[in-house]
Amino acid sequence: MEEQRGTVPRSDGVALAWAQVRGAGPTVVFLGGYHSDMEGSKALHLRDHCAAAGRAFLRMDYSGHGMSGGAFEDGTIGTWTDDAAQVIQARAPGPLILVGSSMGGWIALLLARRWGEQRVGAVIGIAAAPDFTEALIPGELTDEDRVTLMRDGVLRRPSAYGDPIPLTARLLEEGRQHLMLPGPIPYAGPVRLLQGMADPDVPWRHALRIMEALPGPDVRLTLVKGGDHRLSRPQDLALLTWTLDDLPASA
Repeated sequence: MEEQRGTVPRSDGVALAWAQVRGAGPTVVFLGGYHSDMEGSKALHLRDHCAAAGRAFLRMDYSGHGMSGGAFEDGTIGTWTDDAAQVIQARAPGPLILVGSSMGGWIALLLARRWGEQRVGAVIGIAAAPDFTEALIPGELTDEDRVTLMRDGVLRRPSAYGDPIPLTARLLEEGRQHLMLPGPIPYAGPVRLLQGMADPDVPWRHALRIMEALPGPDVRLTLVKGGDHRLSRPQDLALLTWTLDDLPASA
């Protein structure tokens, strides 16, 4: 397998990192989650699967994530969506299948809304978290957290996945410009939602809200009993690639 790597420069000089496997289209694009990067197990599993099947595959890091430049605290949903769009336009200008994990699921749906069914053949969401800045995070904040956000503009929240993760007031405020629920979400292509029922970050009922907001006739939700937020166990990764391969040929 030969994987190309490089960067796409933003107009402000920030370099956006990408990695790509050439193959037959449509290009499968992996969009990672909040404070994640393109070296995670799902991205690499998809890369290897696509490479073995001769399919085109692209992964990337938003600004402030992974190997891309920029400060994480400067990012917003709009910023990171535009980052993804710029890398995709530069490296995979043709038909797409978007695979988004957590926040990446929100970004995938925003791009599907932007480009429509003619460009985006299908969307796969893994613990997809549209509107998490409005529907999920505020309810978890304590009064002390809110005071810190108002005073400092940033709150460093403990994480089960490593070091504390910054949460900025700007992220929460700007996120309101990109809300998608209760819908309708103007994308009618095939959508597959994979959701763990033991996910502590995105409740499985949130996936039902996404389903209800999508008007297309081919929307399916797979609930994984015992599955966590990452859905990175061997059986979860197998489900992901099976879901990709099971998409209709028209995608």
